[in-house]
Formats: sequence, C-alpha cells, structure tokens
Amino acid sequence: QVQLVESGGGLVQDGGSLRLSCTASGRTLSTYTMGWFRQAPGKEREFVAAISGSGISTYYADSVKGRYTISRDNAKNTVYLQMNSLKAEDTAVYYCVLRRAFCAGYGCYAAPAKYDYWGQGTQVTVST
Repeated sequence: QVQLVESGGGLVQDGGSLRLSCTASGRTLSTYTMGWFRQAPGKEREFVAAISGSGISTYYADSVKGRYTISRDNAKNTVYLQMNSLKAEDTAVYYCVLRRAFCAGYGCYAAPAKYDYWGQGTQVTVST
C-alpha cells in the first residue's frame, strides 16, 4: 500500500510562485510514474503534469506548459511541482498521483483512470 501526502499549497498573488511536494510512504518510487492533477470548483478533474520513473520523461498540459516544472527525488520518495507565473485560473485543489506500471505516451500519463493512488489534495488559490 502506498500513501501520498501533498504539501506546499496556499494563497498567492497573481504572477506569484508556489512549489508543491508529494511524499510517498510504503514503497520506493524509482520505478513508478508520478503526476499531478487538479480540480477547480464546478469543473472536472484535469491533468497537469507527469514524470516517468527515471525522471527522464515529463509531460505537461498545454495550460501550464512553460510555467510549471515537475521533478522528482527518488532518494526522498518525493515529487515536486514548481508553479511560476500563477494565474487566477490555476486556482484548484491539486492532487498527487502514482501509477505502478509503465506508462507509454501522453495518452496514458494524462488519464486519471491510469493511476493507482491519489493523495488527499492541497488547495492552491491565486488572488487577483
């Protein structure tokens, strides 16, 4: 069993930055695909970013490309999401996810159903 615990959310002004962290307990991360989804009030959950087990491959939603960076430190069992140039539309609950199996291509990384574990979520609010 894997547990994912997110941290780093909060309130930030438009144009500001935040870094989210997700630490996994129970198993090592080195072979697992990790990612982030988000859900805004009244909207469906959407893909944000994902990273392969080795950290070599990363994928981003078009809405965050160039502003967000996903990274991982397998020695610490932790995945990070650096969010820069934040906008009001980035306001959402952000969820960390983990998939035990290999993921091939964007279609796999971006599909919520492909992930085996979800964190409890952390709120990010961007004020204008």
